[in-house]
Amino acid sequence: MNNLPPLAERMRPASLDDYVGQKHLVGPGAVLRKAIESGSLPSMIFWGPPGVGKTTLAYIISQSLYRPFFSLSAINSGVKDVREVIEKASLLKEQGATLPVLFIDEIHRFSKSQQDSLLGAVERGIVTLIGATTENPSFEVISALLSRCQVYVLQPLDESDLLNLLNKAMKEDEVLKEKSITIKEHEALLRLSGGDARKLLNIFELLVNAFDTKKITLTNDVVLEHVQQNMALYDKTGENHYDIISAFIKSMRGSDPNGALYWLARMIVGGEDPLFIARRMLILASEDIGNANPNALLLAQSCFEAVNKIGMPESQLILSQTAIYLATSAKSNSATTAIGEAIALVKQHGDLPVPLHLRNAPTKLMKNLGYSKGYKYAHSFEGNFADLDFLPEAIRGTKIYNPGNNAKENEVKEKLKKLWGNRYKY
Repeated sequence: MNNLPPLAERMRPASLDDYVGQKHLVGPGAVLRKAIESGSLPSMIFWGPPGVGKTTLAYIISQSLYRPFFSLSAINSGVKDVREVIEKASLLKEQGATLPVLFIDEIHRFSKSQQDSLLGAVERGIVTLIGATTENPSFEVISALLSRCQVYVLQPLDESDLLNLLNKAMKEDEVLKEKSITIKEHEALLRLSGGDARKLLNIFELLVNAFDTKKITLTNDVVLEHVQQNMALYDKTGENHYDIISAFIKSMRGSDPNGALYWLARMIVGGEDPLFIARRMLILASEDIGNANPNALLLAQSCFEAVNKIGMPESQLILSQTAIYLATSAKSNSATTAIGEAIALVKQHGDLPVPLHLRNAPTKLMKNLGYSKGYKYAHSFEGNFADLDFLPEAIRGTKIYNPGNNAKENEVKEKLKKLWGNRYKY
């Protein structure tokens, strides 16, 4: 048994029919399955959380089309590695051989120059690129490369997918089928796996190996007792990755710089991408601080740019400074709730017409129709303010923005009361 590969590797599917999940892409009649069956395969990006089968799907595609499979990891590969693969692919093309699939795991970790090195080969059709990423490719993949790839979104595996995977393993795996395993409760198993199929199978194998007997009964308590003490402190590709960034964000939102620094340190020591951390702080600066302290967004933006230019380990100082500033800043989610209210109004009322007095009137006909009539130019009035309606008639008087209860927005609230009186009832 010790000479066998891990259970997750033993259970790796070899065909689309064995593949678990992603029916919207590879189920009968689905868009990607049609492309595979037609043999007309575009370069593509698989975007989805860890453990949903991105690598496996790429390999199955190459095998289904009888094409060579070249694989690189963006974590430990550089431009030199990319060029070597492209040279091999070019040689295959010269020999009239089948052109390969080039799979790049975590493609979002490639720098601009590394991604640029792929462009020529993709454009000339020397390779069919399949990139895998857990981050939004719109932010992480250069536009020139992204425009040449079809993006497919892979969904987290649901409960039935994961349980089917476990049942399949117990029935078909050469080790597990020799045992009598009863899963009496499965909630802890699924929660610890976080929807990651690979992690689920790793946990399951760890549990099975913990027992000397062939008859094994698993409950939530048994799972937690045997697994938690063996789990890694930080797994930047698994559920812990999301748990720790969540704790980091909630510490800053909760104005606790000590908690924020601890979770920041956990991510730094664990090798987390510093740009991922900086990006999340940039979002928090608007989402949770907003107009209570507009400088927070400026500092977070400067942090993101500085981290991008400087890199680690020096960037940990910039991340620390920014995390402390955001944690100790005044808080307001008024901008977040305001845009939510505005979007809800749009969805509820549809495309309400723009009031005539707010429309431009570049032609005589438009002026005759009343366009721009009654509009008051704010700068022509005292205090640069003119009493005017700016919402469509159907929702006139609707208050969307509610200033937060903090020093800065309390000033804003008083100003709005003075300007608008009872119209919005601030």
